Amino acid sequence: MIDLAFLDGLPVAVMGLGKSGLATATALRLGGADVAVWDDNPASRAAAEADGFRVVDLAAADLSGLAALVWSPGIPHTHPAPHPVALRARAAGIEPVCDVDLLGRAERDATFLGITGTNGKSTTTTLIGHVMAAAGRAIRVGGNLGTPVLSFDPLGDGGTHILEMSSYQLELTHSIVFDVAVLLNITPDHLARHGGMDGYVAAKTLIFRGQTGNRTAVVGVDDALSRRIYDDLAAAGAQRVWPVSAQGPVAGGVYAAGGWLIDDTDGTAERVAELSRFPALLGAHNHQNAAAAYAACKAAGVPAATIAAAMESFPGLAHRQQLVATIPTKNGDVRFVNDSKATNADATEKALATFDPIYWILGGQAKDTGLAGLEGYMGRVRHAFLIGEAEDQFAAWLAAQGVAHTRCGTLAIATTKAAGLALAEAKANACVLLSPACASWDQFANFEKRGEAFAAYAAAIAKAQQQSGSADE
Repeated sequence: MIDLAFLDGLPVAVMGLGKSGLATATALRLGGADVAVWDDNPASRAAAEADGFRVVDLAAADLSGLAALVWSPGIPHTHPAPHPVALRARAAGIEPVCDVDLLGRAERDATFLGITGTNGKSTTTTLIGHVMAAAGRAIRVGGNLGTPVLSFDPLGDGGTHILEMSSYQLELTHSIVFDVAVLLNITPDHLARHGGMDGYVAAKTLIFRGQTGNRTAVVGVDDALSRRIYDDLAAAGAQRVWPVSAQGPVAGGVYAAGGWLIDDTDGTAERVAELSRFPALLGAHNHQNAAAAYAACKAAGVPAATIAAAMESFPGLAHRQQLVATIPTKNGDVRFVNDSKATNADATEKALATFDPIYWILGGQAKDTGLAGLEGYMGRVRHAFLIGEAEDQFAAWLAAQGVAHTRCGTLAIATTKAAGLALAEAKANACVLLSPACASWDQFANFEKRGEAFAAYAAAIAKAQQQSGSADE
């Protein structure tokens, strides 16, 4: 674990005992800190107490002497209403921080590479990690991606922490200035948590906080909000700023055009690699991810040829347009694609733009934006299969678009019905696509569990088809 000995003997409180909270408490205890923990969930408190942690109600305790209050990013501390403990802490002059902030304090000699954006940040983070590992760099990959950062082994000088950063984490991280910072895109998400769109944009922009000199900002310019941030950074001139795009040439940046990934950071518009050689990076959105990852790795000193070769072997990201099964038919394979990580319409748009025809499984716990913006892709959808809390809302939207749909309730039923229709129609390039445009919490613990369930159902259907020998008939 990360060595937090700089807090040895000092009082530190941990608010929130999820995966990252427990890892934080453990690292603090190993570092010698006087640790108090709290969670509003009694079961979480009981589990922590059984593990030997001192459980203290932070809503009543004296917070004034704390050296740090480590805050779970999932707990509101400003909007839509601040948690009472956050109010008490700030009244005592203590600003909550997250575990990433402690990583920054502990690993001051390491290099930090941060990635944020509404969509694509997990793929880009994982891709950068894949490239940097192929280049022989000492790295750790985590943050919002899933691995608690304080569970990392220390790296120190010569090592690079590659961190996916959510807007929640950026608000709670003050001790890191990223050597390379990547902003992919901004579309509406988490608006209630940030008090509206302006607050959300401001949180995302924190990825560039403190950058000066030879530090690099890599900014996607394919949406208006991110383009404005790029323009502001370029005009200020505090750090090196490289634009990236999937929509064509951008001077001084990295972009996709004519089927090629092109590097113009040196003003030479050099063709780096054919995008068709990156099988796990299909679609325009992934071309932007590839451009951003290339730019970030180049900024970190990895040679262009090494980056391109590593991208060819990238296996892709679980739950993001992940091929989990295929069934052959007389007109070609029916593909089963797990895009469970698409928890909003903007993320789902990327998958709808990639496949055709689609047998679309969607639904769950809807976001505020619903399915707005997906109207133009409905011609690709042969049939939609609805699950979860959003069934009624999404059925009305699909009916208004003239899309045939079936209410299925559960993912198991939806997968079975979608597979049955796709196999019966045997269309060329058919795709049974789980891209829910919703959170998973109405029926699953998280999007990973939802995706794993879909993959298991798809594998079972494929196995049954193989055993029956009926898929080619």
